Amino acid sequence: MSNKLGFIGCGKMAKAIIKGILSKDDIIIKASTSSDLSAQKAQNELNIEVFSDNKKVAEFADIIFIATKPNQVETVLNDIKEYVNSEKLIISVAAGVSTKKIESVIGKIPVIRVMPNTPALVGECMSATAKGLYAQNEHEKIVTELLSSIGKVISVLEEQIDIVTAISGSGPAFFYQIFEDMAQAGVKLGLDYDKSLLLAVQTAIGSAKMTLNRKIPLNDLIQSVATKGGCTEVGITEMKNLDSSNLFSQVISKTAKKAHELG
Repeated sequence: MSNKLGFIGCGKMAKAIIKGILSKDDIIIKASTSSDLSAQKAQNELNIEVFSDNKKVAEFADIIFIATKPNQVETVLNDIKEYVNSEKLIISVAAGVSTKKIESVIGKIPVIRVMPNTPALVGECMSATAKGLYAQNEHEKIVTELLSSIGKVISVLEEQIDIVTAISGSGPAFFYQIFEDMAQAGVKLGLDYDKSLLLAVQTAIGSAKMTLNRKIPLNDLIQSVATKGGCTEVGITEMKNLDSSNLFSQVISKTAKKAHELG
């Protein structure tokens, strides 16, 4: 794998990825932003070279992250395409922009599309990768290795990216809403907000770890808490009566549909 990486776009997500990758040895990263002022700020924060010229990054790097807003991608690609060839790898984290769209601008170049999420900012990112027409397994392996420094990575077909967007891309906001709802429920029953919120969030962290490390089916984990005749069983029964399964099915389905429309 080349040790020369470039980032075009230097927003919060790009910075989170850069900080994670910089923890690896022998990696050299250069980046670009839209203005001299933002470039200087990013350079001071990241301690890497940051330019206001995308071409400098494309000329330098063998692996180029496109981390701009989706509506800027085509302009950026046209700006750098003279510096891109089949020996380079394009990694796009721009939501909704297909590898086919990217290839239509830059030609027969290896492209990997990535859907990360905002917990990258705390080193707990969930990313999914999808190969373009000219990308090989070795390219996807490179991306997986890079992104593993900030969390977990899976590989999917590109037509599944909208589902990924709905579950993990938008998912943090859904969990934040659940935390808020649980905390407010605690407040209604007489507990103060901060204590209710801490109870909900810490319980989610512990439950998530037990789920990731599980050696038994998830339903068995549920039953291990929801013992027969106990208070948890009453809560689970109420969730089923309120059709929580259908609720989340609708949430994920409608979010995935919107992701597809945006693309």
